[in-house]
Amino acid sequence: MSNQLQALRDITTVVADTGDIEAIKKYQPVDATTNPSLLLKAAEMEQYRSHLENAVAWAKEQSDDADQQIIDAGDKLAVTIGTDIVNIVPGRISTEVDARLSFDTQGSIEKAHKLIALYKEAGIDKSRILIKLASTWEGIKAAEHLEKEGINCNLTLLFSFAQAQACAEAGAYLISPFVGRILDWYKAKTGKSEYAANEDPGVLSVTKIYNYYKEHGYKTVVMGASFRNIGEITELAGCDRLTISPGLLEELSNTDAPLDVKLKDTGATSAPGKPLDEAAFRWELNQDPMATEKLSEGIRNFAADQVKLETLLKSYL
Repeated sequence: MSNQLQALRDITTVVADTGDIEAIKKYQPVDATTNPSLLLKAAEMEQYRSHLENAVAWAKEQSDDADQQIIDAGDKLAVTIGTDIVNIVPGRISTEVDARLSFDTQGSIEKAHKLIALYKEAGIDKSRILIKLASTWEGIKAAEHLEKEGINCNLTLLFSFAQAQACAEAGAYLISPFVGRILDWYKAKTGKSEYAANEDPGVLSVTKIYNYYKEHGYKTVVMGASFRNIGEITELAGCDRLTISPGLLEELSNTDAPLDVKLKDTGATSAPGKPLDEAAFRWELNQDPMATEKLSEGIRNFAADQVKLETLLKSYL
């Protein structure tokens, strides 16, 4: 009997949710995702010290302004680590736009262009890159613009059906609905400490989104993210992609239990309904306290880790 990681690979594209090169080499995912928190964690590892030094040295050549140097160094570091990763995985690397631009459509577009240009300088074509953007209205509109330019996007911090619907209607290449963070909210609010995998609120959310996309023929890829346990992962077996932390990849590889297909694409059966406009999107999001709170919290936390990373980079100036 194959282990559950091997079995999962047969039905779902497995993505590594880490910036740790050694973990990526070990588990051999198709794609990899990073975010400011993962980049901060990687930057604090001794083996990445030269990347920080090189990023700061490069930034000093681009500008004499200390603040701009830190911004440039952060972008260069993200792309350098992303380049290391994309030279290992056969697929794509997701690199995130600064969370502080989550409500700035034009700023997000400009940052995406800058990241793509840095990857091009490193010899990496845009076809190997996904630009990660928060699933705010502004982030979704930025993705819509970038997709029309041929720059594929990964819409992250996605917690609600309204966000998923708007992303599909914008033509986003991929969404990352956050399973575990939804579970966290329900545990905190209900006092219920345990959920069966098939009753997990995060699992139910991704299942609903997946089925809606397939039923209406949307091409946007569904990639479940932010898992708390392997039960959430196995309950979403068959999802387009799942991005999984090294710890849970290891647990799956050490588990020999059978793995059943839970999500299946049976083909489109109906046309999409009326698209969401901005007012409808904001109203639907407002009516979902979990999604409203987790989106705001996620943006704040990613921004805080970006600031910590910049503080670390300053020590190299």
